[in-house]
Amino acid sequence: MTRVPLALAAGAGALTLTACNSSVEAPYEPGVCFAVTAGEAGEDPVFNKLADNQPQLEHCAARLEEMRLTFLRQGGSRQEITGAYQGQYIFIDREGIWIGKSLDGARFIFMARTGDGRLAVPGAIIRDETGRPVAVAAPPSPPGQ
Repeated sequence: MTRVPLALAAGAGALTLTACNSSVEAPYEPGVCFAVTAGEAGEDPVFNKLADNQPQLEHCAARLEEMRLTFLRQGGSRQEITGAYQGQYIFIDREGIWIGKSLDGARFIFMARTGDGRLAVPGAIIRDETGRPVAVAAPPSPPGQ
């Protein structure tokens, strides 16, 4: 008798897990960078083609950052942009660029902002004793070179 309710509970648990895993996958079109906008309540997000022939994820992230800055210069106030490139989601905010396999899942740092706002690979950023990034410029070249 206990086997039937136990089997029903296991089946219901499996069904619940599949329902939670039904997030929208990012499109996988080679070389195409998408800007993602949230859909209306209950609808899927909208993928708008931003750029073609992007050879790497970094190039798509640069196009998205360019779009974010253009909107801000035109008076917009949206600091966060979401994009997609070859099956991965790209999230850009004031901290840097994050990537993830889903819109609501785990995100991993891809590029971080330096002290002056530029983007760099996280390991290349020099930080002060408080942990804040420090902008480091290359030494000036001697005159005549």
